Amino acid sequence: MLSPDLKNALPSTDELSCSDDTPVDNEDQNLLPNILLFLLNTIWANRQDWYFGVDMAVYHTTGVNPRVPVVPDAFLSVGVERRKGGKSRKSYAVWEENEVVPILAIEMVSHTPEEYDAKMLIYAKLGVLYYVIYNPEYWRRDQHQPFEVYKLVDGNYQLQIGEPFWMSEIGLGIGRYQGAVGGIPQELLSWYDERGKRYLTAEEKAEQLAQYLRSLSIDLDNLPSQ
Repeated sequence: MLSPDLKNALPSTDELSCSDDTPVDNEDQNLLPNILLFLLNTIWANRQDWYFGVDMAVYHTTGVNPRVPVVPDAFLSVGVERRKGGKSRKSYAVWEENEVVPILAIEMVSHTPEEYDAKMLIYAKLGVLYYVIYNPEYWRRDQHQPFEVYKLVDGNYQLQIGEPFWMSEIGLGIGRYQGAVGGIPQELLSWYDERGKRYLTAEEKAEQLAQYLRSLSIDLDNLPSQ
């Protein structure tokens, strides 16, 4: 815990950059985390004690300089305001969040695989409990699996077994599935419940409802107008 004097000397998020301005390698680095965010908005719609950031700078005091952030492709913090002071965050500074560090960080592997070394060390020192690395393109190059979940145990990350993987401290599971975006089939990430059942997107729920209505011989193309 920081002393009041040290905390007062730290910059505010209004003074800090929102990201590191590094361009993403591919569209999935924004697409997949945002799909997780939209889904979590539905799953935890009645909760206001969490925040899910996408490509947002996380500032902390466990590095060489509190003005140098780590920027996950996505992160989840639990026990913080959904909207800080009723407003959207520009960045996430641990010292402005009652010292709550992200409980989960997610990285999509880039051309330079810093996710397995440099960033892993940063997250471990910061105290991020779960670290997910998604690597569908370069996993053979990196001699890893396409999807890996690490848990921080005694200050070091240990690779976990099972998919979807249930994170009891968060109350969510995470894993992959074959879906589609804009009619284009592709592998996606999703949240799962404790039984390993995938949470459906709003579009999937709407399609299930439509199929049910058709099973009742209801013509959805000719519904009466109000």
